[in-house]
Amino acid sequence: MCGRFALTASPKEVDATFSLPDLEAFPPRYNIAPTQPILMVTAGEPRAPGSNLPDRISLLVRWGLIPAWVKDTRDFPLLLNARSETAAEKSSFRAAMRHRRALIPASGFYEWRQIGGKRVQAYWIRPRHGGVIAFAGLMETYAEPGGSEMDTGAILTTSASSDIVHLHDRMPVVIQQQDFSRWLDCRFQEPRHVADLLRPAEPGFFEPVPVSDLVNKVANTGPEIQARVEPQSEPPKPERKNSAPASHAQMTLF
Repeated sequence: MCGRFALTASPKEVDATFSLPDLEAFPPRYNIAPTQPILMVTAGEPRAPGSNLPDRISLLVRWGLIPAWVKDTRDFPLLLNARSETAAEKSSFRAAMRHRRALIPASGFYEWRQIGGKRVQAYWIRPRHGGVIAFAGLMETYAEPGGSEMDTGAILTTSASSDIVHLHDRMPVVIQQQDFSRWLDCRFQEPRHVADLLRPAEPGFFEPVPVSDLVNKVANTGPEIQARVEPQSEPPKPERKNSAPASHAQMTLF
């Protein structure tokens, strides 16, 4: 999954990658957390001959997708991620997969090595060769009962690549630059036509860097949270006595 990520590239670098000449200035963000605004890129309106409409547009959305059919958000879970294998069939994501696919500019993301369900080491997972990358995203505009509208979004995930599977079994889907237009084309490219893009990153693409637990707190937003540290060693596993047989049952929302 992806519960924290960063966008430290400059607006100029984001424009160079995503072709967003009208992108407004923004500061580097080292610790983007759920419910905060995130930058998304979508396809522009269909262009008539001679039109100067942009091919792509950028907008800020709340990280945490809310489907249009939700009546009361207080009773609905926060949808930060969507499993790419099932998003086209799930009611929460089906419409967005068909009509509102997006790209999410990022410089990398964070993951935690866990032992016994407890986080013991944070990692900053960045592209090995640097640069800004694009997570596959979904967008949904939610109409609140009072009449106002809110753009919301989620990150699509897939099986983890060999670089990070020892940390977590899931990772964000990364869309390569040559595939941006096909992914964003919701007029002619149905979900089945872009399913081949929903795959793990190639081995060697990401580099996990051990970092301190500063990233655990949303209030910490400076570059120091990405500083490399010596990873914590695993504590010895205690002996278990009279333990009950392990259960393989697992619940999942998606």
